[in-house]
Amino acid sequence: MEYCLTTEALCKTYRQGKALHNVTMHVPKGAIYGFVGKNGAGKTTLIRLICGLQAPTAGGYTLYGVRNTDPSIHRVRRRMGAVVESPAIYLDLTAEDNLRLQARLLGLPSEEGIAPLLELVGLGETGRKKARNFSLGMRQRLGIAVALCGEPDFLVLDEPVNGLDPQGIIEMRELILKLNREYQITVLLSSHILDELARLATHYGFLDQGTLVREVSAQELEAACRRCVRLTVTDAKTLCRVLDGRGLEYRLAGEGEADVYEAHDLSQLILDLHQAGCQVTGLHQRDETLESYYMNLVGGGRDV
Repeated sequence: MEYCLTTEALCKTYRQGKALHNVTMHVPKGAIYGFVGKNGAGKTTLIRLICGLQAPTAGGYTLYGVRNTDPSIHRVRRRMGAVVESPAIYLDLTAEDNLRLQARLLGLPSEEGIAPLLELVGLGETGRKKARNFSLGMRQRLGIAVALCGEPDFLVLDEPVNGLDPQGIIEMRELILKLNREYQITVLLSSHILDELARLATHYGFLDQGTLVREVSAQELEAACRRCVRLTVTDAKTLCRVLDGRGLEYRLAGEGEADVYEAHDLSQLILDLHQAGCQVTGLHQRDETLESYYMNLVGGGRDV
């Protein structure tokens, strides 16, 4: 498999501690690679490293076959566009002027591609409207347009749907899919909205406390996500005791609720609970989601 980005035991240490520890990841060419992790897990730190905004403490990375220590990495990095933390746009300029300025900074010979690029991101009709008067979604799409100047084939997006309303999220999703499918742009993106990420990603990397705990493809993830039964009961403590006694795997999903895996004999389980003084008030089958898979993988709270 051909990779546009790999990292090898990548580390970053700040005065307050380690932000990344021995991260080895692989972003296949043509993929939409979803980067999943809690706040503070190290997602933005890794993105800043591969974009050349910071230097690794140890380890390294390879971009299109070129090591980060190779002097030619700066030339290769021109194949990458990025929106890190917030869009790099000038609020007092129009969308067209933002792109015109970026084209000059990149030394592009002409401005012929500006109008098609604005059309691509859905900003072709903004005219003389200043970016400060754009909605958040429009600013995010303008930031992507700026990142696409120079026609990169690798796009890095840090929380591209953060703070967007439902319509903005849909528009961003459609744009990312179009860039990937029609323009063959590889995308590395992080997102807190895991259900949305599941609609996009072809590959995933799960980061926890600065360590990459697992990499999977979407197909592997789908195979790993198991069916379970969501039980709602009158006594959660009794439910846990009965489930532990039967050796069943489960996860508490809320007060009086638990997801039970591989419960082949539900009738006997319900009878056991009844005899123990615990009534089942709700039962339905469900598939494990990306969020529940992640929580089972790393544990802890829901701040992802």
